[in-house]
Amino acid sequence: MSDKKAPDWERVELDYRAGIMTLREMGALHGVSEGAIRKRAKRDSWSRDLNAKIKQRADELVRKEEVRKVVRTEERVSEVRQVEIGAELLKGVKQGQRNRITRATALTEKLTEELEAITDNRELFEQLGELLHNPDDARLSEAYHKVIGLQGRVKMSKELAETMKTLMAMECQAFGLTDDPSEESYEDRLARLMGAG
Repeated sequence: MSDKKAPDWERVELDYRAGIMTLREMGALHGVSEGAIRKRAKRDSWSRDLNAKIKQRADELVRKEEVRKVVRTEERVSEVRQVEIGAELLKGVKQGQRNRITRATALTEKLTEELEAITDNRELFEQLGELLHNPDDARLSEAYHKVIGLQGRVKMSKELAETMKTLMAMECQAFGLTDDPSEESYEDRLARLMGAG
């Protein structure tokens, strides 16, 4: 007879709904395979619906802790003062986010201008490629032509378009121009965007 304990599927479901751990991590914790979790989730229609609530609560706790740090030295703080302190903290965060988004947008626009210059002055860049050509070592010339070639420019155009799409969504969210923020925050998008480059 096996001593193996049956998994606590209620606990597995809660961890699944929280959306914090990967299926592999959950499997290791609960002694069940990734595939078994996936099958149970599909069978019982589980969704990762607690993740947003967890993030919201974590944000609340971080804000409370930041406010506590500022007011610890004061014996009694009025509600108005507490709101002012919290607003100042959030203002700093939002200004930093907006500055980073603005800088990333400016960089993307410069890269787009460079791509336009390559496309508009193709003959000049081909002449430069010929000057760089070295019959003893073709790697430099090949790399150069790969960068300015049509396939490279099309790939770069697609990547710049995706970057601009992401930055525009982040900008709308950071500047309060949308009432429908996506689940992914603009900080996460910016980190993903900078990590992809």
